[in-house]
Amino acid sequence: MKVLAGNSNRPLAEAISTCLGVPLTKASIRRFSDMEVFVEILENVRGEDVFVIQSTSFPANDNLMELLVTIDALKRGSARRITAVIPYYGYARQDRKTGPRTPISAKLVANLITMAGANRVLTMDLHAGQIQGFFDIPLDNLMAAPVFEKDIKETFGSTDEITVVSPDVGGVVRARSLAKRLEADLAIIDKRRERAGVSEVMNIIGDVEGRRCILVDDIVDSGGTLCNAAVALMDAGAKSVGAYVTHGVLSGGAVARVAVAPIDMMVTTDSIQATEAVRVSRNVRQLTIAPLIAEAIMRISEERSVSSLFS
Repeated sequence: MKVLAGNSNRPLAEAISTCLGVPLTKASIRRFSDMEVFVEILENVRGEDVFVIQSTSFPANDNLMELLVTIDALKRGSARRITAVIPYYGYARQDRKTGPRTPISAKLVANLITMAGANRVLTMDLHAGQIQGFFDIPLDNLMAAPVFEKDIKETFGSTDEITVVSPDVGGVVRARSLAKRLEADLAIIDKRRERAGVSEVMNIIGDVEGRRCILVDDIVDSGGTLCNAAVALMDAGAKSVGAYVTHGVLSGGAVARVAVAPIDMMVTTDSIQATEAVRVSRNVRQLTIAPLIAEAIMRISEERSVSSLFS
């Protein structure tokens, strides 16, 4: 087995390498003066089982191109099998046509990864489960729920007062899964805009009064939905509000927005490398998914079951 890291999230790749006890494969990934990507693998990979670790986070296009060029370099170096390990799969929110003459970019990215020469994909908490069907090669979609479950139990102790909350109707399946693991209650926030120019109305389905609410989502980008949901929960009588989100995109002023929101602590994974704003934030922290991904990589390499990691 060989493990190769792109530049998108070097700390996570190094942590995965440490968990596996396998050193990162030496490679030169650099840019020409016009920012064209060039990759040179500095070790023999002929006949090897190679895992390329690269999130397609900001800058999404650069990191995606780096992944594609790296896969091509490995294929031309006669690697036996190439697995693209993509902790955060960018473009996942473009999983369907939202109007006339709009793209399905998640499918396009799947085609690019497949055509570049990847034999398998390992990712985590896809925004939409149907993206698995966009690939004509095997895909393993890991869940962050086991990592969240462990941290919640260590942080809160008893789960008797906890209510898991989905910030929108689309995230109900994810929230229900975590609530089942914790044996906790479930609530759903239904947001709707009655007409143009009128602010959104937050309807809370479920009892949250006096409860310690935990918002669960896969992606936090601007943070608007999460912060508005937290305000609605506190207005409804919640005792406290926390949030567990798999992918902390946190673009623009998201971290500052979360800092002033009634959110005691927002926990994300390190699928995306933390920015300086995240590192110094008083109410944002990261959990590592390195052991989980390392275990999945080991099982894939040894042709063992990966599905048991979901339980």
